[in-house]
Amino acid sequence: MNRKAVVAGQFYPGSAMELKNTLKSLFMEVPSSKKKNALLTMLPHAGYIYSGRTAGKTLSYVNLKENILLLGPNHTGIGDPFSVWCDGKWEFPGGFLEVNEKIANELVNGIEYLSADVSAHLREHSLEVLIPFLWYINPNIKIIPICIREHRLDILIDVGKKIADIIRDMDNISIVVSSDMSHFISHDRAKILDQTAIEKCEKVDPEDLYNAVREYNITMCGVFPMTVGLKIAKELGATKGMLIDYSTSGDVTGDKSYVVGYAGIIVY
Repeated sequence: MNRKAVVAGQFYPGSAMELKNTLKSLFMEVPSSKKKNALLTMLPHAGYIYSGRTAGKTLSYVNLKENILLLGPNHTGIGDPFSVWCDGKWEFPGGFLEVNEKIANELVNGIEYLSADVSAHLREHSLEVLIPFLWYINPNIKIIPICIREHRLDILIDVGKKIADIIRDMDNISIVVSSDMSHFISHDRAKILDQTAIEKCEKVDPEDLYNAVREYNITMCGVFPMTVGLKIAKELGATKGMLIDYSTSGDVTGDKSYVVGYAGIIVY
């Protein structure tokens, strides 16, 4: 089953030419010597006008493998706790990315918490907005999209470990996590709270990230997929993370009283 784009023309341009030109403007020319072979990359998923520059800059510093384990939050509440889209293509204006059916089904068949479920993805924007960015880097990339709404830490950690065990011997997978940071507070307050969460990511500490978000009421919408992603990366040998870019919607609108935060992080 192919997934049709649902937020084209809203979160990002609805025409193929305009989308390609926009993507070109959001990436940077970075020498290969400065690029990291990251195990995990965290990117924001707002409208490109707000978070696109942070996403493009972050990806400019990363070498991605040909398969992407794509982890995102579930904003709609529809579907299973760990919903995997197992086949077909994800379409957008001017292109598509294929799903790696083999790896997707291996994960679903090997981990009891994961289920083949498209319903969680049909109206969810958090992964869709990243698809054109990944395609722009390499149109032959294949994806394994997982939408996560499970909130229990022990299960998130267990799933992360089980995914790591399955993909450990695959040398052709990168992890991409979709998350925005603080929502609807002042720019200055968002920077302070988000830095707390960013530091936990830089230390590759999934439990501390989860607990800090809870303790300080950081409205990081992708904390559940990032907890899973950090656990996978840690199990696969990652030891440090690096913030590539941080911005807020206030940088675009000029209104610093009521913003959403965006962070681009790589873990290696």
